[in-house]
Amino acid sequence: MNNLPPPSMRLHIWLENDQGTLIGLGRAMLLIKIRESGSLRKAAEELGISYRAAWGKVRQAQEYLGEELVRKNGKGYVLTEAGENLARGFMEWYDKVERFALDQAQDHFPWPVLPFTVKRSSPPQSNSAR
Repeated sequence: MNNLPPPSMRLHIWLENDQGTLIGLGRAMLLIKIRESGSLRKAAEELGISYRAAWGKVRQAQEYLGEELVRKNGKGYVLTEAGENLARGFMEWYDKVERFALDQAQDHFPWPVLPFTVKRSSPPQSNSAR
């Protein structure tokens, strides 16, 4: 490949209907960040989106499902069982689809194809780093 680095594969998959998107990688990551930080605002900041956009995505998915994905807990938020199941289920499905697609790419192209790496979670920061 002319001394170029090998390409990385990117997938954009989500579940939707006529009313909008239920879940995709961004929403799953948002739920995971809410779980990790206990804060919708911090989760939105880590993902580079506004609080309003983050809340809109959560609200739209909750309306789609007819049940809460997050609930208020003191000054923060926690995932409900439905939120945990949706985030976990999507990430497991996404990982399987990605592995299958990567295997197929290796079979169909004469050069290596690398997986795209997404920073899905980060360790908690210490108080001095905030």
